[in-house]
Amino acid sequence: MSEIHVAVHVKPVWRDRANFLIEARIPDSEGHHIQREQLWVRQLESQSFELCCIPFHLNDVALGDVVRTNERFEMEGVVWRTGHATYRVWFGDQPASPTDVEAAVKAIGGATEWSGSQLMAIDAPDSAVSQAIADYLCALQRDGQLEYETGDTVPP
Repeated sequence: MSEIHVAVHVKPVWRDRANFLIEARIPDSEGHHIQREQLWVRQLESQSFELCCIPFHLNDVALGDVVRTNERFEMEGVVWRTGHATYRVWFGDQPASPTDVEAAVKAIGGATEWSGSQLMAIDAPDSAVSQAIADYLCALQRDGQLEYETGDTVPP
């Protein structure tokens, strides 16, 4: 039996708005749900919530999106997208300074959250900020400074 791991948000970016916690299953490459992400949300209706954190592992959901859950408060899908974009940066053994990258992302207009000291989730509130962040991260990745990915497999 596989052990279930839960990713948590220690400092959600919209903590002041949040009033509830839900969970989302994160499938592995074989479709098994061995990981979960605990999400800070603001409850809108009994099974409808506004996301108040930047997803560390989930794709196609972003800060501010409205999601629905089942009766166990497990996320089942996105009801409404805000147009925000999500990026994730893995520093690992890469030479980029996490502090410098975070400062640059914030200067561009993004927001950040951390999972440990190696994984930074980034929120871009609109398409202009998203493009500027993508250009910045792409240049750093091309120079071997860090690894990044977008959290969107479909446009917001």
